[in-house]
This record gives sequence, C-alpha cells and structure tokens, in this order.
Amino acid sequence: MPSKVNSDNFDAEVLRSDKTVIADFYSDSCVPCKRLSPVLAEIEEENADTLKVAKVNINFNIELAEQYGVSSAPTIIFFKEGSEVERLNGAVSKSEIIDTINKI
Repeated sequence: MPSKVNSDNFDAEVLRSDKTVIADFYSDSCVPCKRLSPVLAEIEEENADTLKVAKVNINFNIELAEQYGVSSAPTIIFFKEGSEVERLNGAVSKSEIIDTINKI
C-alpha cells in the first residue's frame, strides 16, 4: 500500500530506502491523479520485493514540490539509491510505468 510522505519523512522513506521508490507527486483535486493512484498501488503490490510507492501531496508539501521541480500533477519521480533516475509527467499508462521500471 502506498505510503503518504511529507517533508518530515521524505529522507527516510524515499532517499534512504533500500528499494526503488516511485514518488507520486499528486493533488487531491486532480482527476488524472485519482485515476493513477490505483494503478500505482497495483504496481507496488506486484513488485513488493523491489519497489515501493510514496505519495506526496503537492498542496501540503510545497517545499518538496519546489525542491524537485514539480510544477504539475501528477508527476512521478523514480528514485534509486537516493537519487532521481527517471521522471514521468501527466496521466501515464501502467505500461509506461512498467517500461520505466524495467529501464532502471
């Protein structure tokens, strides 16, 4: 199950994770974000040994959004060993996310 992440726990949950992390920068009022959420949960469940999903609400975590250059939702940032390795913007399909995971 994707975990909610904020400025207080971003470092521990995302940057110091031993798994690849998909950080989902979203907004509660964003329709594409709502459609993407169950897709990310499904991907996390299918890849539980190697992957985790962290959800970052950009309305309440403006500083994180600014730090990572997130200007629109949804933005998905892939982190591996504490560094950003890939990014997808907008409403993307499950296959696009899987392709990106396989690439990294």
